[in-house]
This record gives sequence, C-alpha cells and structure tokens, in this order.
Amino acid sequence: MAISLSAALGREYERLFESCDIRPGQRALVERVCQRLVRDRSRYEAVTARQGVPWAFVAAVHQLESGGDFRRHLHNGDPLSGRTVRVPAGRPKRGSPPFSWEESAADALALKRLGGRTDWSLAGLLYQLERYNGWGYRRYHPHVLSPYLWSGSVHYERGKYVADGRWSETAVSKQIGAAVLLRRLAELGEIALGEAPPPSRPAEAEADRVEAVDTLAAEVARGAASPPLVSRHAMRPGRAPEARKAEHLQRWLNTFPGLFLRVDGIPGDRTSTAYRRVTGHYLPGDSRGSRR
Repeated sequence: MAISLSAALGREYERLFESCDIRPGQRALVERVCQRLVRDRSRYEAVTARQGVPWAFVAAVHQLESGGDFRRHLHNGDPLSGRTVRVPAGRPKRGSPPFSWEESAADALALKRLGGRTDWSLAGLLYQLERYNGWGYRRYHPHVLSPYLWSGSVHYERGKYVADGRWSETAVSKQIGAAVLLRRLAELGEIALGEAPPPSRPAEAEADRVEAVDTLAAEVARGAASPPLVSRHAMRPGRAPEARKAEHLQRWLNTFPGLFLRVDGIPGDRTSTAYRRVTGHYLPGDSRGSRR
C-alpha cells in the first residue's frame, strides 16, 4: 500500500525539520559534506535544468546513495561502468555503458517520476527523499525515524537496515541524513526551501508575546558584543545564560516559514536579519538598524 503525503504527514515533516538540531559530534562532518555539495552545485543544477528537480534534492540523494562519487549511479551507488546490479537493476535501460553521471541521474529521477510538476514544498521534498529510500522504517519500525533523512541529528539514535530486508535494532547509521544536509544548506542561505514567502509579522493579538520577545532580544543584545552582535568565537553556545536566551530567540524565529537558523546561541548577523524579517527591525546593537 502506497504512503501518500497527507496533511498530517506534511506537518510531521515540517515539525521535525524545524527542530532538526545537529548532534555536536557530527557538526564538522555536516560542514564538510555541505561544502562539497555547494562546490559541485553546477553539476546538480545541470540535472535540474534537464529534469526540473531541485539541485539540493539531487545533491542529497547523490551523497546518500554514493557518497558524492560522480563515478556511480544515482539510483543506488553502483558503478557507471555498467548497468545497475542492485535494486533497481538493469538501469538505464537505454544506451550503452559506461554511462555519464548526468544521463544516469536523469534516468534515476525519471524512474521515480520526479520532475517540475512534483510538489517541491518543504514537506514534499522530505516526502520524496523518504520515498526514494523506501518506506521500510515507517511501515515496520515506526519507532525509528529514517536515518536516510535524520541521521546526524537529535531525531535519530540507532536502528537501521544493514542489508536489504535485514534489520538491526542496535546498528547506527554513519551517514548524514538528507534532511540534516538540507537544513544546514538552508541555514547557510544556499537554498530557499519551498519558495516560502517572507514571514508575516506577528498579529496584533500576539502583542504581549511580541513584547516579551522584544525584551528577550534586548537581553540577548546586552549579553553580546556589537556590532556585529557577537563573533562566532566570543560566546560558547549553551554555556552562559546569554547563550541560552539567544538559543530561545533563534528557536522562536525558526517557527516562521522560510527562516532557518542554526540554534547555536550566537546572535550574529543572520539572527538579526531573521529578526528584522519578522519584527521589522534588527536586534538592538546591530549597526544596520541605525543606517538611513
């Protein structure tokens, strides 16, 4: 039975993505992988132009299926020197090996019926990524969120398929999940997920809540250097009360569509810019707020 992208499933994806914090021990690896994906962006965008699939989706699948190796099929990581052997076997059906990475990638995406008319909202993107890998986790081991999406984040600890149809409750995925990569790319400003419109400013009915947040922002600014508000090395995330307040502010900002901040307790330029998109003004202490 096929699993469809229902409204409830869409909300689940969005909620998980909003709270997708990288595990501290995985941050360096996430940064290295994202740097490589950005470096190879032009190759992924060539597939986007051909198939209408977002480059970040292609990049994430490429990383998960073959470790970013352009000598391997996007379908499953088999070598491009021949047709695929593992499921799906015998791809591409047309042409003769060795295949170029681009023609193999186009075949893999066409096989999944992915293109410009696919729902590429944030929820749709995560749905297609889980679908690409298969629904085994959701169907048979629902207590484990698919590591294909969430490995490397606080949403995943252990449990994985170690081979086709072979489940281990204790095995731990060593890959970085696709959703984790997308979240970090969004935080870096490399992708705009789902073409989300700028967030609406809080309604007047939330005036008390907004006033409380403004007070928090002022407290955050007082605990940081300005301008810029604080350097990446001036405050150790999660250590000082000011850092915890900054984390709280960042999590609040992340609840608005199209805003993706790394929750690191460092209220720098990106946090201040996001704050301006929501409230109409920069964080106190940001010199940009005094420019005419």
